[in-house]
Amino acid sequence: MIVGYTAGVYDLFHIGHLNLLKNAKGMCDKLIVGVTVDELVTYKGKRALIPFEDRIEIVRSCKYVDAAVPQYDMDKVSACKKLGATMLFVGDDWYATEKWREYEKNLREESIQIVYFPYTKGISSTIINNALKKIRDGED
Repeated sequence: MIVGYTAGVYDLFHIGHLNLLKNAKGMCDKLIVGVTVDELVTYKGKRALIPFEDRIEIVRSCKYVDAAVPQYDMDKVSACKKLGATMLFVGDDWYATEKWREYEKNLREESIQIVYFPYTKGISSTIINNALKKIRDGED
């Protein structure tokens, strides 16, 4: 059985999130998704609009997801090892970054394959947030 893992904040769940989960599930038998806890989102210098409990329930309810777990830190290697994942799925916006080159090296040592999926053009939680801000600012 091939176990895959991916993680994210999943704030303002959108088609890009769905595309990643659908594509990931197509490459593994069991897809486990880490959902970033609110404290870690804050640590990364951001703030989720949707509370963690709601975000994990939304992800858990997606038909492509076999299990959703809290993500308490950014250590992808430990998460994969703990969950028995042999594949890690991420968006290609991380490809060839210094941080992910290091992950690739460490994951290769553990025989865990990274699969980069194309980023869904024109959509992100940041774009949605900015659009909502413009709409709200115009209405005030």
